[in-house]
Amino acid sequence: MATISKFEDLEVWQMSRIFCQRIHAICMEKPLNSDFSIRDQIKRSSGSTMDNIAEGFERGGNREF
Repeated sequence: MATISKFEDLEVWQMSRIFCQRIHAICMEKPLNSDFSIRDQIKRSSGSTMDNIAEGFERGGNREF
């Protein structure tokens, strides 16, 4: 097992990044492109997944578990 020294090494963060990129692509399609408020909310929430994983990793503890 490899040592993980940064959150970018976490598979779950890498997967959430791919997910976020896909969500952004979907949001640019016609139906969502015209509804700015829902599009922006969806994009922000998908990005917050990556942010939360990074924030949890940087804490360096497991108190939440």
